[in-house]
Amino acid sequence: MTHWVPVCNDQDIEMEDVIRFDHNGRTYAVYRSPEGEFFATDGLCTHEAVHLADGLVVDETIECPKHNGRFDYKTGQARGAPVCINLMTYPVKNEAGHILIAL
Repeated sequence: MTHWVPVCNDQDIEMEDVIRFDHNGRTYAVYRSPEGEFFATDGLCTHEAVHLADGLVVDETIECPKHNGRFDYKTGQARGAPVCINLMTYPVKNEAGHILIAL
């Protein structure tokens, strides 16, 4: 059964940006695309466990702030060295301006 967890209001995430969300001892990253869609991934880089919310979002890519590894935040796919392990992704929904992720 899917458990939807409230994260924030949709206005808390700027277009083409990311926020950190901590829940039950885990860290997640929640993104807003240039088109206004919302996405969620694990919040730590698979290379050295750095918080991705401190990284740079450009188009559909999150760049890790430590070694500049890149991921497609829509699919979790690793896109550039030194990262080679994909991120887990999570379903997101917007209910009346409230962002929720399925955990």
